[in-house]
Amino acid sequence: MQQRGGRNLRETSVKTVVGVVERFQTFTGEWPWLWTAGGLDEWMMHLVAVRKLAPSTIRSHQHAVRSFCDYLISEHYGWADECLTRFGTHPVQICHEWNTTKHLQDYEGKPGRRPLTREELQMLLDHADGEVDRILDAGHKGALPAYRDATLLKVAYAWGLRANEAVNLDTTDFYRNAHAPEFGAFGVLQVRHGKAARGGAAKRRSVISLRGWAVTAVKDYVENVWPLMRAEGSNALWVSERGTRLRTRELSTRFAHYRDELGLDAGLSPHALRHSYVTHLVEEGVDPTFVQQQVGHAYQSTTSIYTAVSGDFANTMMRQALGQMLQGQPSKKEKT
Repeated sequence: MQQRGGRNLRETSVKTVVGVVERFQTFTGEWPWLWTAGGLDEWMMHLVAVRKLAPSTIRSHQHAVRSFCDYLISEHYGWADECLTRFGTHPVQICHEWNTTKHLQDYEGKPGRRPLTREELQMLLDHADGEVDRILDAGHKGALPAYRDATLLKVAYAWGLRANEAVNLDTTDFYRNAHAPEFGAFGVLQVRHGKAARGGAAKRRSVISLRGWAVTAVKDYVENVWPLMRAEGSNALWVSERGTRLRTRELSTRFAHYRDELGLDAGLSPHALRHSYVTHLVEEGVDPTFVQQQVGHAYQSTTSIYTAVSGDFANTMMRQALGQMLQGQPSKKEKT
């Protein structure tokens, strides 16, 4: 309650920290006033060698234990004095600079994560559209969900959305943009479920529509398909066959199914669509600050993590660089 009220943290964030602390206590078999740095070291070895957790996850676990220890030893709450009176000892901080993981790299995700090439993206979207035709031609049920999935993939890419942001969209999240009247009611997308920072509330941002073909796709879906699938009393843009809002797991499953059918890299996930959005805009020469605002990154360095350029773009840049270098070289006569 103190964490929820004083720091205004979300209940899920508090529960996550408490869960980590409880797992650490179960591993050590000791109460917090008996915890030691050695016990933390043993747990870390278990998480790395046995559980094989990623460095970012290890660091988040250490942060949870460190925060809990800070709370226990804080003079403002009196737990240390209470433990000393009751048990003859008191809790101490067991997480130190020398036994915790440092954040040495900007990106610590799986090396296999990457954006889709333009060819791969086109293959994926064409395959999703083709699924609708295949179902209709076979006379089977499921054309509406297939159309929904195809449109969802287009929206996730064309507005650079995280999976959670995409599945939580409502039809009322689209607005007009006076500077892009050609997009009608779909000129701006209000993202209401952006990634929260430090356990705070979900961040909101407005994403300006840039891809006309995607606007056409979502407009057609909202006008012709969504009314047939809509859950009564709900504006949820993506609805399951059970009438509930689609979940990130269902998006991941559909993406993985199409990915595997096309023989694409198994490491690709729906986040590759957001990754591709950033990469393709940079390739097209869009201002990096604008791209940063579109995807909701607090720092430009975060956006740069997502940036990857295609072979064609890299070759173009190489030719320009070589051309500039050659222009600056002295001629043969000047050399003599």
